[in-house]
Amino acid sequence: MGILIAAVALFVGYGTAWLASGEVRYLSRAGAEQAQILAASRPLEEILADPATDEATRGLVSLVREVRAWADTLGFDAGETYTSYTDVGRDTLLLVVSASPPDCLCPHTWKYPIVGRVPYKGFFDPAMARREEERLAAKGYDTWLRPAGAYSTLGWFNDPLLSTAMSRDSMELAATVFHEMAHNTLYVKSATPFNESFALYAGYRAAEAFFQARGDTVAARRAAERWADEQLLGAFYTELVARLEAFYATRPAPAVLDSGRVALGSWSRQWLVDSVGPRLRGYRVGALPDRPVNNARLIAARLYRTHLDWFETWHQRHEGDLRKAVAALAELLGGGEGEEAFRRLEAALAEAPATR
Repeated sequence: MGILIAAVALFVGYGTAWLASGEVRYLSRAGAEQAQILAASRPLEEILADPATDEATRGLVSLVREVRAWADTLGFDAGETYTSYTDVGRDTLLLVVSASPPDCLCPHTWKYPIVGRVPYKGFFDPAMARREEERLAAKGYDTWLRPAGAYSTLGWFNDPLLSTAMSRDSMELAATVFHEMAHNTLYVKSATPFNESFALYAGYRAAEAFFQARGDTVAARRAAERWADEQLLGAFYTELVARLEAFYATRPAPAVLDSGRVALGSWSRQWLVDSVGPRLRGYRVGALPDRPVNNARLIAARLYRTHLDWFETWHQRHEGDLRKAVAALAELLGGGEGEEAFRRLEAALAEAPATR
């Protein structure tokens, strides 16, 4: 979730350049898909009034309407996001490619207007996604191809609720909606790890407050547990990254690099199963394959789990009031870009809390 494709706004008017540039073909396909999604959208009220709508879908659409209303009370910029619904007609919305050199946790990035540099690229065309992954793998990169069921255009379009995001788990659906609206509310250019980690925090904390207000203590507790789990996983990835960076800094020869990645992969697997897994409250760690480290997979996982403890500390600094915390964070980050986002947050947290 949270895949940002604001560049689709540029697809109109490329004309004959289609044949000359793969990037133009990519943008044109993305723009055409976005146009089809918008054209096929139906207002939520129409979905609810349609007697052909099944009861499960009706319940989830009703939930999304309630979540939108609650997002306004939190100061989230809901705009016209999720006021309509589109059945995309397939179970996978798009495929996302990530890549990194095998000897460095250095994400390959793609640059787009508005959003800046992003360490992944989403494709509506599966064949195009696989060709991009193969191209990068042929250059020696670690690669990862994964599905995504939702994305945000940061308010450039009135994003409809997509059938691929319609989780039958009401808590996760609510968290997804809050997550995407958080992107509309606060977005820092060229700062994907910050943006996604912030939206993860905002999504689960908002879901917890929403269900608590409805008197659904079970769903509220599950949202709180999921947020706690994500923080534990964030700490796990932070430790793994530290060990990998120390190893890569030795500039190992190819054979040593391969064996070291295998060893660190086995260590991290064992640590996750034996130490982290038993402390997770919502997630369950089952049998895991014993495989070498894949930098692209690791970077993609950390996009959503970078300094999550900082966001929780910020939340507590603002009395556990999400509205206050988000508003203060938006003020703190005004005009910032890239790595400046985390630097400003770190500096703010280093200051002594204001006394009351």
